[in-house]
Amino acid sequence: MNAMKNRVQLIGNVGNDPEVRTLENGKKLAYLSVATNEKYTNDKGEKIEQTEWHRITAWGKTAEIIEKYVVKGKEVAIDGKLTHRSYDDKNGEKRYITEVVANEILLLSK
Repeated sequence: MNAMKNRVQLIGNVGNDPEVRTLENGKKLAYLSVATNEKYTNDKGEKIEQTEWHRITAWGKTAEIIEKYVVKGKEVAIDGKLTHRSYDDKNGEKRYITEVVANEILLLSK
């Protein structure tokens, strides 16, 4: 059960070309956004499609795979964990980020 304490699994489409950085130590860091869509019928019988956007961060080998193979529009499956962090922006205001740190990525579309 420990493996399920903080686990996120998403299947969706990449919303932008990934941003990949190589850090001073040579380690890769990738950022991308993934959209997931949910379709349902509301109480009035109307069909609703709801899109949620997820910020994804990946390190190391996972970031290298993203750099080589992932582009905007590609369908991917992400397995990772949910994290929260904060930082001060250039105006000194505190900003908060919720993101998924990817452990694995599976490329689903051709």
